[in-house]
Amino acid sequence: MSDVLQQLAQVLEQRKLESAEKSYVASLYAKGLDTILKKIGEEAAETIIAGKGGNKEQIIYETADLWFHCMVLLASQGLGPEDVLSELQRRFGLSGIEEKSQRKG
Repeated sequence: MSDVLQQLAQVLEQRKLESAEKSYVASLYAKGLDTILKKIGEEAAETIIAGKGGNKEQIIYETADLWFHCMVLLASQGLGPEDVLSELQRRFGLSGIEEKSQRKG
């Protein structure tokens, strides 16, 4: 499944070179971080609403939108899915309480 994330990451990198008039992702990059973050907030709210509604197809659809826009954020910051997957891997074997106590700041 991470192959899909890698493929998406590659496409998102390619979109950095495209015209904002021809690419939705390029337009997000051009508008800047605040616009990307606003989209993540919108998609998170829509995911919450879908979760409350209980329609599995809608939950999947909205979660895909949320993940997509989070991937745009990662790409805009020079990060990729491997960075998040590495962090998730690091957390294996830790209790949630232990992991939270190890956080900095």
